[in-house]
Order: sequence, then C-alpha cells, then structure tokens
Amino acid sequence: MQYRPLGRTGLSVSAIGLGTMTWGRQNTEAEGHAQMDAALDRGINFWDTAEMYAIPPTADTYGKTEAVIGSWFQSRGKRDKVILASKIIGAPAGGFGWVREGKSRLDRANLFAAVEASLSRLKTDYIDLYQIHWPDRVTNRFGVRTYRHKPEQDGAPIEETLAALAELVQAGKIRHVGLSNESPWGVMRWLRAAEVAGEMAGLPRVASIQNAYNLLNRTFENGLSEVALREDVGLLAYSPLGAGTLTGKYLNGAIPPGSRRALDHRPSRYATVNADAATEAYLDIARRHGLAPNQMAIAFTLQQPFVTSSLIGATTMETLVSNIDSIDVTLSPEVMAEIDAVHNRMPDPCP
Repeated sequence: MQYRPLGRTGLSVSAIGLGTMTWGRQNTEAEGHAQMDAALDRGINFWDTAEMYAIPPTADTYGKTEAVIGSWFQSRGKRDKVILASKIIGAPAGGFGWVREGKSRLDRANLFAAVEASLSRLKTDYIDLYQIHWPDRVTNRFGVRTYRHKPEQDGAPIEETLAALAELVQAGKIRHVGLSNESPWGVMRWLRAAEVAGEMAGLPRVASIQNAYNLLNRTFENGLSEVALREDVGLLAYSPLGAGTLTGKYLNGAIPPGSRRALDHRPSRYATVNADAATEAYLDIARRHGLAPNQMAIAFTLQQPFVTSSLIGATTMETLVSNIDSIDVTLSPEVMAEIDAVHNRMPDPCP
C-alpha cells in the first residue's frame, strides 16, 4: 500500500481508501466487518463514511453504516489502526426530513447534534476527519452542470460553521475538517476564513475535499486541481468507477438485480448522453492493453498528483480484493494518452 499526506494535518492515509456506504443496505453487518478486516490486512488505514449512509438514503437506513463500523470497533478493538472520516449533511435538506426534523443546516446546534450522534453510532470518542457532505448553499453538484445563483437560499455562513467546528476540535470530538462536493470558490472561502481569523482564533484549516472524480467525470481538473495542489487540500476521489458504470455492467440500459441502480429510486448521474459511448471506449482501451477495467479506472485516479486517496467500495469480497489490487497497477504513457484522447472527444459526459 502507498500512503500520502492528508493536507497539512501530519496524518498519512492509504492511497486507496475504504468506502462504506453499502453497509446496512446492500451489505449485512457481517459482510461489512469482513470487508474492514480484509482492507486493514491489505494496509488500508483510511475509511470514509457519513451520517446519511447507507445509500440510497432512507429513514430506515440512516446511520446504519456508522453503526456497522461502530460494532466492528467494539468487537475488534482496533480503533487506533484506522483514520476515520465521516460527514454531516448540508442544506437544502429536501428529501431528508428524517434528519433532525428536516431542518439540518451547518450551524452550531446541528453540528454538535450530528457529531454526538455519529460518535455514539461509531462507538468512538473522536472522528479523525469530519467533512461537510455538501455546501449549505445552492451549487452545481450531483450532476448539475450550470450554477444558479440563489443567495437567498444560503444557510449558515462559512465563518459560523468553521467556528463551531473549531469548538468540536478543541473538545477533542473531531481532529480535522474536510469538505465534499465543493466548488473552487467554496474551498478558497473556507481557506480564507481560517486565514483571516489567524492562528489566535484557532479556526481549523480544511485538509481535504471529497468530490466525484473518474474517467466519466474529470471536472475536478478544471479548477479544483490547482487549488488542491497549491493549497495542500488534496482530493479524496469518490466514485472512481463512476458508481460501477465503468465496469460496463450498465451498458445499453442494463440494470443488474441487486445493483445500486436497481435499489436507488433516484436517477443516476451516470445515465447520461455519451455515457455508454465513453464507457465502451474506455473498456476497449482496457481490453487491448490487458487491463481489468475496474483496475484501469482506479489506477487512473491514483496517478493524478492532486489525489490523496481514491475511495473504493464493493458489495462482494471478490470485487473488493480486485479493487484493492489496483494499487499495483501503473498505467503506461501510451494508455494515459489513449484515455486522454477519449476524454478530448467526449469530455465529462457524467459531471
């Protein structure tokens, strides 16, 4: 396994991180435990979860994934071996009425309530990296291409959220702060808020940003990659397989039984114009070069200088092991050039 710095925190996380959102819905508690055992044995020390998981989100599955992780900590006694990340949902919280009565914002009251609930489910005293799952304002996220300016829908100011997070750091309940599904403007505003306040204020500097990044969605490269490299706010790349799309299992409208698309009532951000054509082109590259499609896709993310960790997930142990084996795959300049050629023909079909 390779290990990379987590921002300026002094922590080093595995280049492959363990995604957990299937535990409690597609995977049982026992299967989640087995995946954690296997990942730790392979040197993966970084696990990512969220209060909203398992996915797809429902009132019945809310918090289930954190509870699975908590029972593993309780039974294995290996909390000190794991760098654990979790998240609080942002607003607008439409569709999540079961979370704090549908009034979740990124203010002090919600942050403290969310952290305490996560700590209880996780059976731990602290969370290493606490992330804002999405901004407390309208942004073009989750497949939306065009930004619509709606300042009247802004939630808690970033400074207020950061001050509350600082209290949680000082209390020892969280160690570091990260962002997710953020824009370049948003990341820089978070950095500026901590910088302007100065060290005396004790406001935490964001350590990372967790956004989607894969062969079908390279939008991170457009602006955020420069921010990540210049400001030491590395990418925790989620969906390196495009929610399974890059394996080819959803080609031509196929929806395999038990798959995420079969379970999730929401339209997939990866079921778009040119998604099949781009996927087939990437599968062809993998075939011609003797690469497993999943490993080529994950290895592509690992070779980017702005990526801190690529977050994998799986519903079967066979798939998990194959995904982890991507750490041993290095794509040649020829393969990278062919990937870029496809990207230039069909850029970001699934943003």
